[in-house]
Amino acid sequence: MLSFLPALNVFPLASLEVGHHLYWQIGNLRIHGQVFLVSWVVIGLLLIASIAATRNVQRIPKGIQNLMEYALEFVRGIARDQLGEKEYRPWVPFIGTLFLFIFVSNWSGALVPWKLIRLPEGELAAPTNDINTTVALALLVSLAYFYAGFSRKGLGYFAKYVQPTPVLLPIAILEDFTKPLSLSFRLFGNILADELVVAVLVLLVPLFVPLPVMLLGLFTSAIQALVFATLAGAYIHEALEGHGDEHEEHA
Repeated sequence: MLSFLPALNVFPLASLEVGHHLYWQIGNLRIHGQVFLVSWVVIGLLLIASIAATRNVQRIPKGIQNLMEYALEFVRGIARDQLGEKEYRPWVPFIGTLFLFIFVSNWSGALVPWKLIRLPEGELAAPTNDINTTVALALLVSLAYFYAGFSRKGLGYFAKYVQPTPVLLPIAILEDFTKPLSLSFRLFGNILADELVVAVLVLLVPLFVPLPVMLLGLFTSAIQALVFATLAGAYIHEALEGHGDEHEEHA
């Protein structure tokens, strides 16, 4: 069943590596064990929260149900603001999953003392602290907006690459590459920088000085999740809308 896996290593998408890491070998495929472990923890927390919130739904929400309903309304607001009232509903699950996974991942790196858990090699950290994770999330966004464009316009989606003039074709293609790159590097750089700053301050001034920086890190981590989800919605909206649609609606 794993005979096809070596083909995945022919075109590596991200191979940036700093320090030592824990790897799992499955056939000829090498998996980043640290990222998988913490990602499963984050996914498990989200699943537990979702099940707990929907297990005994009350007309007047309270506790975990109230928290999850607030999160749902917040995600709906992001999707509605970016995609519009007519288009946002089918994309709420995708945008919501991105936001919640990144948000919980970022906060897990700031709040959970992963370094206390000893591994044979390397150490645990937030999944978004690894560029392979952020690149994978950005590629999911790319697939989403390509799917949105094809589902709406079919092969006519490619017309946007030569409008208003074919001279802009190289720029249009380059733009499709820069979108996922900007998403992945923005998220990776901010989370890594925040963890490095806190780690250095803890070593230099281990008592009170790192606390304000950690609080600021929680705030910026939440903002990064919001920015990623917002830009994902904006890119999907861009793929859904056609050239000249605004003019037709106005007319």
